[in-house]
Amino acid sequence: MSSPIFRDPVQDGAADPTVIRNVATGLWWMFYTNRQPAAEGGKRWIHGSPIGVAISRDDGASWQYHGTVRGLDAPDDPPPNTHWAPEVIHDGAQYHMFLTYITGVPDSTLAVHRRQIVHLVSPDLDRWTRLGPIALSSDRVIDACVFACPDGLWRLWYKDEADGSATWVAASPDLMSWTVEGRVLRGKPDGVPHEGPNVFFLSGWYWLLVDEWRGQGVYRSRDALTWERRGLVGATPGRAPDDLRYVRHADVVVRGARAICYYFTHPDWDEADQAAGPQSVDARRTALHHAVLTVQDGDLHLDRDVDVALPLLR
Repeated sequence: MSSPIFRDPVQDGAADPTVIRNVATGLWWMFYTNRQPAAEGGKRWIHGSPIGVAISRDDGASWQYHGTVRGLDAPDDPPPNTHWAPEVIHDGAQYHMFLTYITGVPDSTLAVHRRQIVHLVSPDLDRWTRLGPIALSSDRVIDACVFACPDGLWRLWYKDEADGSATWVAASPDLMSWTVEGRVLRGKPDGVPHEGPNVFFLSGWYWLLVDEWRGQGVYRSRDALTWERRGLVGATPGRAPDDLRYVRHADVVVRGARAICYYFTHPDWDEADQAAGPQSVDARRTALHHAVLTVQDGDLHLDRDVDVALPLLR
């Protein structure tokens, strides 16, 4: 059954998971946005969030809380500040985190609150050094995804809220200097607004998932440059009573001919009014789940009815 694999024991607001293996220890680390469901005042419940960590010692069969990440704030910004949607990768020598950062704890999501994607590095996933923000297409960018492309360049896909919640991309030869290449997927008014892009390679195709707040929009590509729409996954409820809601902001770990999808849900929100969002503390609480992705006849299929205790990362 598709019950949650993890809920944050402090705030119960775990969202936007990303999963990576520690190359030194072999353990799996999950970083996530640690929302504050009980916070009062407008949109403060999605702001002021630290980055939480959970660790699995049994290849994803169970996850234990490991606290929150320190050292993410800008030198001139006294805490608390807002940290969203970490992307964590290993380049063969060190770890890189690409983090959405907002100064302070805003009570609204107005354009006046600048959103940046900042770059940090670490030797061990525990100690992080902040290199600074990346210059991208606007000052309202969130939700980084970084992947090594077949043309030899790294690419960073992200949501540009100033462009109608579209997906944009930047390229880099070394993860340090970035050049914006342009819009990849349209948002409002002539496309589908979305967020949380995630790119991976599975069964001969590059795949791009985006969170459309009704499930995950699916795109595929042969070169990770041009993308073809291939429907929607994660819109159908799971069988477990706490996995009936849409699959939101996913991360994917490929293991052979299948991939493991990590996502979050709002188990106690009926999702009737997407624009207003969840209004009560219970509705704001979130849970993390895993699912299995496979490619069948050239299309991506998601099975979310997976035993919570399976070691899928083995």
